[in-house]
Amino acid sequence: MALKKPPNDPGGTPAWTPDLVRSVTRDFLAGHDPTTMDPTDFLLARYDAGLAWVHFPPGWGGLGASRSLQSVVDAELEAAGAATGAPGVAVIGLGMAAPVLVAWGSAEQKRRFLRPLFARQEIWCQLFSEPGAGSDLAALSTRAVTDPGTGDWIVDGQKVWTSHAHEARWGLLLARTDPELPKHQGLTYFVVDMTSPGVEVRPLRQATGEAEFNEVFLTGVRVPDAHRVGGVGDGWKVAGATLMNERVAIGAEALPREGGMIGALTGIWRERPELRTPGLHQALLRHWVDAEALRLTVLRLRRDLAAGRPGPEGSAAKIVFARLNQELSGLALELLGEEGLRYDDWTFRRPDPDEDPLLRSFGYLYLRCKGNSIEGGTTEVLRDVVAERVLGLPRDTRTDKDRPWKELPR
Repeated sequence: MALKKPPNDPGGTPAWTPDLVRSVTRDFLAGHDPTTMDPTDFLLARYDAGLAWVHFPPGWGGLGASRSLQSVVDAELEAAGAATGAPGVAVIGLGMAAPVLVAWGSAEQKRRFLRPLFARQEIWCQLFSEPGAGSDLAALSTRAVTDPGTGDWIVDGQKVWTSHAHEARWGLLLARTDPELPKHQGLTYFVVDMTSPGVEVRPLRQATGEAEFNEVFLTGVRVPDAHRVGGVGDGWKVAGATLMNERVAIGAEALPREGGMIGALTGIWRERPELRTPGLHQALLRHWVDAEALRLTVLRLRRDLAAGRPGPEGSAAKIVFARLNQELSGLALELLGEEGLRYDDWTFRRPDPDEDPLLRSFGYLYLRCKGNSIEGGTTEVLRDVVAERVLGLPRDTRTDKDRPWKELPR
């Protein structure tokens, strides 16, 4: 389907309006019924129509419109019966890989990856953290060395806490390409084929009994230079954009009032009056106010993102999200007493990414929420981000900033 072009404003910039975007969406739906089409075919057609991410450039799944107009598209699609649930196993591709590829990727990379990514035909994972480089990501030691005969890169190293690596076709990899430079400068960003020889994925079992994460071993993995994202040595800049998108994806989900964990807890409170005590009532009210304050803050954050003003505020939202979830799951166990301590789910399995965790026991939620303050950036590191970039406080003293990475103690 040919993309409809908006009229130009006096300055010559395309002037997409809500009414025009709504018209484009309805024209698309007139020829593509989401209730009868194959879901993958529908997503592919939606990408081709520029209705995947309206703020992306034309030809790459977008219209070149304001990000705020995505809500217009989503409302029309939902009214027509299109699936609008959580991205599930595709969350890293949709929330992190896509915006990074649009901002930093080559035209060929956009052409190869974005369309099947949006249609969930190819799953993505993120190869960042290492056993010796988690909170201090720039200290990573996975090496990528150029093969002078082919121009390919040969990668050796180990990554850890990698969600969906056992299902992923592609991985976003941060590797060290120059140990002579300071640690933030000698990094380069790649897209790795997870089916390549030398890639080994092993499950990591969590306190819940599940293996939601993995460790990934890379041994002589060959990556073509065409899969390098950004320039050699630009890896830290590209990774920074990825991490900002990740923190928003984790801590800035748009929820209705009493959505998420607070809704599950208030449901028990209303249905089980025999469990109530005055002290628990006060605690629940305090957490309800905190949850509502976070929800409203997230709405403002998402408006800033829609206006093209992403910033470190996503780190603050993620900090509060982690703390609140942990406190709410603990309050639920206190409310349920012995019943809350029962946990029958401790079996080794790969979790279903489309399963709603709120439908599981609070024993499971209590254990799983402990990871909220680690995944997507530890709370300690994110507090530094907020202190320096939001509050303007002095940066921590760094003695390793200008020293070559190879000279740093490990």
